[in-house]
Amino acid sequence: MTHSKEIFSAIAIALTFIGFLPYTVSILRGTVRPHVFSWIIWSVATMVVFFAQLDGKGGVGAWPTGLSGLVTILIAVLAHLKRGDTAITRWDWIFFVMALSSLPFWYYTEDPLWAVIILTVVDTLGFGPTIRRTYHHPHSESLMFYSLFTTRNLISIFALETSSVTTILFPAVVAATCLLFVVMAMIRRRSLAR
Repeated sequence: MTHSKEIFSAIAIALTFIGFLPYTVSILRGTVRPHVFSWIIWSVATMVVFFAQLDGKGGVGAWPTGLSGLVTILIAVLAHLKRGDTAITRWDWIFFVMALSSLPFWYYTEDPLWAVIILTVVDTLGFGPTIRRTYHHPHSESLMFYSLFTTRNLISIFALETSSVTTILFPAVVAATCLLFVVMAMIRRRSLAR
């Protein structure tokens, strides 16, 4: 059983690299413009969830989350340096403040489940600025990247050594959110093409 968990974890880690490498190159080339607020929120939330998954005995299944958190920090830095989105709206600030203001609450719960619940909400709020910008500029993001991360998060669930709400909630919600994001962007691309 453990061997299959390690295989699922390795596949999820490979998909992390497969997704992030071309995404990073696209940022450097200027063809993808990530929203810095989303990536800051995602990097903080992902790293904290990684530690909560470890505390919840997620084992090798938590490794893809940890790796993703580290790479997400890199993307946040690149988004800032490359100024992926210079049009920061009031709604972007609202999502940013709401997401970051909820982070201290998990600390006071001292329970990994509550940490994951709160941080899953934070991570989902992090999609707000990216959804807003992508709705208006549907070609500004890589749909392949978000499709890969839908798959990666689903596979990482199978890699978890302990299946509980604490370990499964975050990757399941991120997978669903990425999928919905891809669908929204595809619909917007088609409607603008008409």
